[in-house]
Amino acid sequence: MQTKLHRWAVADPGCRFDDLYHLVCDRRFLAVAWDRVAGNTGARTAGVDRATVRSITERVGVEVFLDQLREQLRQRTFRPLPVRERMIPKHGGNLRGLGIPTVADRVVQAALKLVLEPIFEADFAPVSYGFRPNRRAHDAIAEIHFWGTQGYRQVLDADIEACFDSIDHTALMDRVRSRVKDKSVLALVKAFLKAGILRETGAMEPSETGTPQGGILSPLLANIALSALDEHVMGPWKPGGTMSSDSRRFTRVAKNLPNWRIVRYADDFVVLVRGERHHVEALKTDIGEALAPLGLRLSQSKTRVVHMADGFDFLGFHIKWMRKRGTDKHYVYTFIADKPVRELKRKIRALTHRRSQVPFAAVLSRINQILRGWANYFKHAVAKHTFNTLRSFVWWRVVNMITYRRRMTWTALRRQFKGPMGWRQIVLEGVGLFNIASVTVTRYRWRGLNIPTPWAA
Repeated sequence: MQTKLHRWAVADPGCRFDDLYHLVCDRRFLAVAWDRVAGNTGARTAGVDRATVRSITERVGVEVFLDQLREQLRQRTFRPLPVRERMIPKHGGNLRGLGIPTVADRVVQAALKLVLEPIFEADFAPVSYGFRPNRRAHDAIAEIHFWGTQGYRQVLDADIEACFDSIDHTALMDRVRSRVKDKSVLALVKAFLKAGILRETGAMEPSETGTPQGGILSPLLANIALSALDEHVMGPWKPGGTMSSDSRRFTRVAKNLPNWRIVRYADDFVVLVRGERHHVEALKTDIGEALAPLGLRLSQSKTRVVHMADGFDFLGFHIKWMRKRGTDKHYVYTFIADKPVRELKRKIRALTHRRSQVPFAAVLSRINQILRGWANYFKHAVAKHTFNTLRSFVWWRVVNMITYRRRMTWTALRRQFKGPMGWRQIVLEGVGLFNIASVTVTRYRWRGLNIPTPWAA
């Protein structure tokens, strides 16, 4: 059914879909939605009703729960409950609010996403990569790498201030209505937007703007709203536009006119400009005006205009146009930014505190889990030197923890972990320490603008 919805949406860009609500109530859609909610790590977290996936499974039963939920949806008696606020730390010591819906709300949101995502994916621009199927952060970095080599080296490194908390509900619902005519689906989406927030202090507050982070539907709704930004910036690239062909773009360059492209990952985006700094400044003003109807604005303190030769950070990577060592040729290089390295070291230090009483096996297992995930994300950057440095850092942290907790001398440590061929892998209680320097660094190839969706024929 998703494939059909996507195919119809692609075939008719102006089509407004009706009679979608019966799909949200469909047993098969609700069953798939339940599986996705239950398989998520947040399944252990409860909303305002204190129910978790496990408690529902044990006390009510999955089939009974889904039948009751389906009946509420069919009778139009389902009402979303407020999300429970949980403040989590951000970089720099600030806190960010995370909204935790109830399990029932999560299942309905997941069912709504199953219905709406194939429709709106037909409209989303290829320059958007965040929270979209078959797309990842590495695709965004690869596109920046590609266009940087084509001369797009003036960069608007932009930050939207409190994006998820500030999206105007009226503007968002107008964009949803452009594709959805079913009033029951529209009412359900609006009900989730207006569900309210239960603060950590116990105070109940209405949600007048924004899509609370933590909801399954929130990333899709944010992409629907921010697709207006993509359309505005990429309008000249559409067929017949002033940047729609190589020849037209070359003509603009000859006339000292700028060309530009946006690369967006959720609410993080950069605009790459082939032109001068004053062109980027003018584009910054124009983008601010385009965001205003959505209730959004650029952060004045975090948004900056920078040349790629000076480098900028995006999605944890540091991207820079620089000379290749030993030559006079310049290329776009992707390094690991300083912030994720500092954050990783902070986590390792917390795990390897000398006075910790956590079993060695648990410590090494957690370190290995963090290192593998971190290395898998950054292995497409110029990362070998960073991996080697981190290997040494982690090794010394673990060694210092071992010597302190076991009261070992350096001689005893060498006797246990060093052999004729040098230092052996540290193995404690049957768990070996992962060597991050052993990860192969490979280049991530740009997949172009036509990344297929899961529903492509």
